[in-house]
Amino acid sequence: MKETSIDETSKLNERPISRIVEDILSHLAEIIRSELRLVQTELRQDLREVSSVGVYVAIAGVSGLFGLGFLLLGAVYALSLVLPAWLAAVSVGFFLSVVGMAFVAVGWSKVKKMTLKPERTIQSMEDNVRWFKKRVK
Repeated sequence: MKETSIDETSKLNERPISRIVEDILSHLAEIIRSELRLVQTELRQDLREVSSVGVYVAIAGVSGLFGLGFLLLGAVYALSLVLPAWLAAVSVGFFLSVVGMAFVAVGWSKVKKMTLKPERTIQSMEDNVRWFKKRVK
């Protein structure tokens, strides 16, 4: 660690106000740039999470539709042995609608739990404002 002599300390204390203000503004600009980079990084992470959830939901939806379509077609054929064909088709369609609404409810609850708020950036900005206010006083 470098020790400062009395002459060096007095030189530091003799800096003009304009230079001090210029230094403060340059540090403030760097803090703001850092905060913006942090926001950008957080948003990228959040968007990656959202996109991966969307891919899973889409794959599940398509696979489920095809699989259920064939199973339900079989169910309609089976029920048409006992009920009229139109009633068998309506019964299976109603059941499919109920199942679909259940999946929508589960998916919607997962979407509600997600947040895109850049919490680390907000906390960091609040800390910087508190620090700056202490220094200004």
